[in-house]
Amino acid sequence: MSFFTEVLVAIFGGSGFAYLPTDWRQVIMLVIACVLLYLGIGKGFEPLLLVPIAFGMLLANLPLTGLFNEPVYDAATHSGSVGFMWVLYQGVQYAIYPSIIFMGIGAMTDFGPLLANPMSLLLGAAAQLGIFTAFLLAVLVLGFTPAQAAAIGVIGGADGPTAILTASKLASSILPAIAIAAYSYMALIPLIQPPIMKLLTTKEMRKVKMTQLRAVSKTEKIIFPIAVTIFVILLIPDTAPLIGMLMLGNLFRECGVCDRLSDTAQNALMNIVTIPLGLSVGFKATYDSFLTGQTLAIVFLGLFAFMLSTAGGVLFGDVMYVLTKGKVNPLIGSAGVSAVPMAARVSQVVGQKENPANFLLMHAMGPNVAGVIGSAVAAGFMIKVFGG
Repeated sequence: MSFFTEVLVAIFGGSGFAYLPTDWRQVIMLVIACVLLYLGIGKGFEPLLLVPIAFGMLLANLPLTGLFNEPVYDAATHSGSVGFMWVLYQGVQYAIYPSIIFMGIGAMTDFGPLLANPMSLLLGAAAQLGIFTAFLLAVLVLGFTPAQAAAIGVIGGADGPTAILTASKLASSILPAIAIAAYSYMALIPLIQPPIMKLLTTKEMRKVKMTQLRAVSKTEKIIFPIAVTIFVILLIPDTAPLIGMLMLGNLFRECGVCDRLSDTAQNALMNIVTIPLGLSVGFKATYDSFLTGQTLAIVFLGLFAFMLSTAGGVLFGDVMYVLTKGKVNPLIGSAGVSAVPMAARVSQVVGQKENPANFLLMHAMGPNVAGVIGSAVAAGFMIKVFGG
């Protein structure tokens, strides 16, 4: 064997190509990552979430990168090393990113539709059905502990930050699977929700054109985040990281004297945090931890919870349609899940396909905002009861 051949053999032996074929699950995860990248880039399914998650998943399943190596310190040389992704993941592990993201969501969100139509709170509450149903199934059927089941159930709220915070408090061992499931379903809302919405409504219901919402005063918008913060956190203190930051961001938006802070929270800061959050979530989807029975059970149970939450919101929308004699379009009930403003946009798109003159976006934002508050309250309740 020539020297040149020996060098090539050594290079190949130390490369990832020599290790890739050792486990077929690794190849499957790389394929899944590429499919998710296609959905994010080619189909435009919430690319700001799906692209970093999918790329993190791609990196996680390429061998020998060392990106997730834990800190190593050599006392003799006073030097150390740590994997880049291990550092980023601490923001997930200790629920730092979710709180910052909630501040950005608050700064982006107009609570006016909720204040103009307080009945939206009921739709947001109905859309939490999946959280509690999935909790019961996880405990009674699949044998998860109550704390694990509570963390899994929160996936049904379609709220990634809330799911991460709950898992970090109740079930850190399954946090990666919960985070991946929650953010994947958030990104795939345009694919998952419409069939459920159409199944549970008639064509006549979907055509309903709702009347314009009343104007909400600036004073109402300023008082609302302060009042909600005081009441909800006094009621359930464990909601403080999420509700507190959500309402702070909204106060930045509405008070009129913090425009620069509002702009930073909803744009620059939100984007900065989204990148490490997405990468961190995807990077924990390694073949050896993701393709297991427990993880797959969490993923499918999370999907069931999310679908049931969507169904709960739509079914209660059907009830409101009947009670109001056809004045409420039940499609807005699907926006009762917490994904703001993605779920509200889906309500608008589905409604406009049936009636091009229909504009449901602002009406759907009421239940959508109520869903954010509702999922945070549900999560705080779970943490209070099962946090021990």
